[in-house]
Amino acid sequence: MNRLQLGDLAPSFSLPRAEGGEYSLQQDITERPGWRFVIFFRGSWCPVCNEELQEIQDSLSYFEGKDIHFTALSTDNQQDLKDMKDKHSLTFPVLADATEDILKQYGVYYHGEDSPYEDHGIHGEPAYYLLDEEGKIMYQQQQTSPFGRPHAKELRKIAAYIRKNLK
Repeated sequence: MNRLQLGDLAPSFSLPRAEGGEYSLQQDITERPGWRFVIFFRGSWCPVCNEELQEIQDSLSYFEGKDIHFTALSTDNQQDLKDMKDKHSLTFPVLADATEDILKQYGVYYHGEDSPYEDHGIHGEPAYYLLDEEGKIMYQQQQTSPFGRPHAKELRKIAAYIRKNLK
């Protein structure tokens, strides 16, 4: 498992978008200058994830006003992610990491068959990375269950705190 440190350049990636087409982190950094949260979530089937993504969508104008963008990834299948994205009218990129390659590059916890408890089968758990305008990691948090993740209000505080205290 990879262990990324604050200040490291985040692993770049290209993945399929839920609605089709390809997303490139490097291209997004170039085309949408600013900071970005890269969020890993369990899947379209997860009610806690759906609630969280809806909260982010509802707060998107605040974040965009601060030049902070969002990208969400899951190991879920592309069609289920598309259905979820459409149902919740999510406007930020939602990506399918079906091979789990990006999950592994970021060191996100993977709830596999060897996990000590049953939890909706095999899937990646929530993780959060705040990247600066160059793609360097300014904040990270990883979960081993669906609970304890920062919600949109906390993400606002995290980004504001880091910006205020940059060296």
